[in-house]
Amino acid sequence: MIKGLYEVHFQVEQLDRSIAFYEKLGLTLAWKTEGIAFMWIEPEKSWLGLWEKPRGNHVFAKHLAFRVDFEDMPGAIDWLKKRGIQPEKDGKFEPIEPVVRPDQRNASVYFSDPDGHRLELICPVPGDAPKELPKMYWSEWQRHRSSL
Repeated sequence: MIKGLYEVHFQVEQLDRSIAFYEKLGLTLAWKTEGIAFMWIEPEKSWLGLWEKPRGNHVFAKHLAFRVDFEDMPGAIDWLKKRGIQPEKDGKFEPIEPVVRPDQRNASVYFSDPDGHRLELICPVPGDAPKELPKMYWSEWQRHRSSL
């Protein structure tokens, strides 16, 4: 029945600032009206709703993970930095390269938007490394894969 995510909504403090930020990530503006904008993540498949709330109103922080291709994950940190976006720690892991969670079979990089929403670039990883392995950096996971 469920095929994927269609939409997520965030409250933002400054609508135009948020639109500019998400355009850096490659999202495209679907439509905008007073205080509201919708941006395509994947045209005609999924979008992000942005609702402007003036300073003083509580802006609640949420999480959104963007699916990326496995082949693009090694360059994710550089991709963010080239857009002026600072990658963030994943628990104890500094943002020097993507982090792999063998137990969940995925890898990701975290960052935040101007309103503090926690964002993530995530991809599935092949299931050939043991699921019992702890969370690790991409390069370490690649060494485990090559030793199998």
